[in-house]
Amino acid sequence: MRRALVLVLGGLMSACGQAKAPGPDMGVILAEAPAAKLSAYGLFDDMATAAPAARVEPYDLVNPLFSDHAAKDRFVFVPAGEVADYHDTEVFGFPVGTVLVKTFRFAPDMRVPEEEAYRVETRLLIHKADGWAAYPYVWNAEQTEAEYAPVGARRSIETISPAGEALSIAYAVPNQNQCKTCHQSGRDIQPIGLKARHMNHHGQLDALSAKGVIGPLPVRLPSEPAAFDVSLPVEARARAWLDINCAHCHKADGSASNSGLMLSALETDPVKVGIGKRPVAAGRGAGHLLQIVVPGDPESSILAFRLASVEPGVAMPELGRSVPDPDGLSLVREWIAEMEAR
Repeated sequence: MRRALVLVLGGLMSACGQAKAPGPDMGVILAEAPAAKLSAYGLFDDMATAAPAARVEPYDLVNPLFSDHAAKDRFVFVPAGEVADYHDTEVFGFPVGTVLVKTFRFAPDMRVPEEEAYRVETRLLIHKADGWAAYPYVWNAEQTEAEYAPVGARRSIETISPAGEALSIAYAVPNQNQCKTCHQSGRDIQPIGLKARHMNHHGQLDALSAKGVIGPLPVRLPSEPAAFDVSLPVEARARAWLDINCAHCHKADGSASNSGLMLSALETDPVKVGIGKRPVAAGRGAGHLLQIVVPGDPESSILAFRLASVEPGVAMPELGRSVPDPDGLSLVREWIAEMEAR
């Protein structure tokens, strides 16, 4: 009887020990089809708190993409024994088996985004053997699990904005095809934010290299200004904001390449940046305005007009937001207003 009791207790202790996620599961990560539940990947030790598993490393960006004021938690997992190859200007060369995790969350008052915060969605970008795959997951009301949502989802968010205003947000979780629109690179998809200039602050790149996530780094690393640091030049800050919010589509191999508008901070041709440039298509989308950027005149600039709009077919970016970014719009207007007329 005593031996039987010991065996039972041992089994219970073993089961308790197995309650904690064992860490990222490469079989699930590299499977042809996405898992039905986010927990299956083993990326979190505790789904209720979304605490990351071993080797799932947090990271952030100098200038995060605006997404309806959502707060975001970003993680990167690189398989043991592998590292991402450093690149000076483009996304790092992440090995097969890499998972990029981005969770979007809100709080009743976004001036204090950690208080009573709740997760709405988690997006995964997984580097499979044949390229990157994008999978959206939507969290349940209990905040214990997220389900695969290939057709996306809609959520009504009531909150207080960072500026202290009551805000109603018609939040849209993108469907799988919309993920591809923003992440398009030619015929493939790729990550957006994991470039040296977007991540180079607070010693983050050195820390990730020391942990074996990124390979050896050069002595001098590229950087970009924080968009809302008013001590820095307006032009550099506005170009940095446009880079992270717009350049993933407005690039030579992006989904908006036919516009001829290239919004990377590294672009040096003023016309490609939109200065004095006429739109490819005029009319409703352009607000019947004549130039993308009219130096000294934000009110006559299509760029500012579209950033301010919430109308489908006019608003830019066209995905990922239902309200404008007030700070980003103000910054772009200031940049245009300070330009000397040509």
